[in-house]
Amino acid sequence: MAKAKLKEHRIDRDWCKGCGICVAFCPKKVLELDDQDKAVAVRIEDCIACRLCELRCPDLAIEVDTEEKVEEKA
Repeated sequence: MAKAKLKEHRIDRDWCKGCGICVAFCPKKVLELDDQDKAVAVRIEDCIACRLCELRCPDLAIEVDTEEKVEEKA
């Protein structure tokens, strides 16, 4: 079974209105709002590529790029 591995988080700061929905839905607390009330990925290494931020963003400001990682069976 393939598992998604994070390649990149892209946040369009022009589209982000700082609603905080992505921050609230992130299970690993990867995202925060910065001093300009824009979403930023502060703990990118903790991201599990669940895409909840991308799916819940009402402004389509977040894009999560992944690569498929094939798990080998022992």
